Amino acid sequence: QLQLVESGGGLVQPGGSLRLSCKASGFSSDYYNIGWFRQAPGKEREGVSCITGSGVATIYPDSAEGRFTISRDNAKKMIYLEIHGLRSEGTAVYYCAAALPRECRPSAEFSYWGQGTRVTVAS
Repeated sequence: QLQLVESGGGLVQPGGSLRLSCKASGFSSDYYNIGWFRQAPGKEREGVSCITGSGVATIYPDSAEGRFTISRDNAKKMIYLEIHGLRSEGTAVYYCAAALPRECRPSAEFSYWGQGTRVTVAS
């Protein structure tokens, strides 16, 4: 089984940056693809990024490239999402989730989810 716990959210001013962390625990956590998702108030959950166990990363959508950076440290069982240039639309609950290693896409079946960490972008 796999457990995921996000941290690092909080209040940030527009234009600021945050580094979100996802701590994985359980067996063979580096086997899983890890996705980052966010759900803004009143909006549907959307995929932000995904990274395979071997570290191949994808940012969704393409226009978000450069604002998000996903990385992982398998030795520490940590997955990170760096968000730069936050704007008000970045206000959301951010989740990490794990899927079996197939397509590293938001449409994959993510079987394990963290509780989410809240990011609030405000002056």
